[in-house]
Amino acid sequence: MEPAAQIHQWVGRLMGNRFEISVISPDAGWANERLADAVAEISRIERLLTTFDDASQTNQINANAGIRPVRVDAEVFALIERSLRLSALTQGAFDITYGSLDKRLWNFDTTMTALPDPATARQLVRLINYRNVVLDRGASTVFLKERGMRIGFGGIGKGYAAEQAKRRLQALGVDHGIVNAAGDLTTWGRQPNGQPWTVGIADPDRQGTAMRAFSYLNISDMAIATSGNYEKYALINGRRYAHTIDPKTGYPVSGIKSVTIIAPNAELADALATPVLVMGVSVGLDLINQLRHVACIIIDEADRLHTSATIRLVTQPSIPTH
Repeated sequence: MEPAAQIHQWVGRLMGNRFEISVISPDAGWANERLADAVAEISRIERLLTTFDDASQTNQINANAGIRPVRVDAEVFALIERSLRLSALTQGAFDITYGSLDKRLWNFDTTMTALPDPATARQLVRLINYRNVVLDRGASTVFLKERGMRIGFGGIGKGYAAEQAKRRLQALGVDHGIVNAAGDLTTWGRQPNGQPWTVGIADPDRQGTAMRAFSYLNISDMAIATSGNYEKYALINGRRYAHTIDPKTGYPVSGIKSVTIIAPNAELADALATPVLVMGVSVGLDLINQLRHVACIIIDEADRLHTSATIRLVTQPSIPTH
């Protein structure tokens, strides 16, 4: 009698975040080899995209801002190209040049008691402008027009890595699995019992040891990402400000507690979650409703639940729908 298929899992820190990789197989040895392959793929991507290594391609681009174009690998060029298209789609609410922002001026903890003055905020965001990223496809180069500009992949990198790890695992014969990159999660196939993968949407008011889900989604062969202000925020004059900065104003966004995006792949889900948080409920939902195969769940700061046109949730009674 053949052994039954089981879930085999690797959990650890990659790209500065907690990753959980799960594959299904009756063969534990084979499954662990595949998990090691996925970790190696994510580590490879981390070396390309990190800003913590002077030799990374990201840092080479940043170091040469306003000086000269930098030749990069085809996959880095393509990721930047897709990022710029997303910037245009979201009217700049998603912008990889956010790296120009000096994060030392934002302390999202109990020590932050006031927002910076508008003039300071405007100065901070002066260099954030995706239109000043110049791509040369023929030469595979990236050039930042202004000295001091910096790019960073914090809004898309984890989703990209999760999706690439999934593709690697599928190419190696893994027919069922999950890659969870700190909440940016992509799934394929089914659970060992044949049921779809089920993911809980976190209640933003019940985190930490009291964490619970307020609703569940079957998302086999789909991806999901959540961005919110419930983990890192500042309370200033009784109002909650997320650690997410609006690239147009330099101010933290407010008004939304969490945004969950369901999309065909983790890169897109990851990249859309933050701009919806920046855009606000009505503009964000309008954007998502125009995109095929993409859905959205928003919880605003008054605990009202908003969903895109294609979603119908059965929720627990603590969160009213809107």
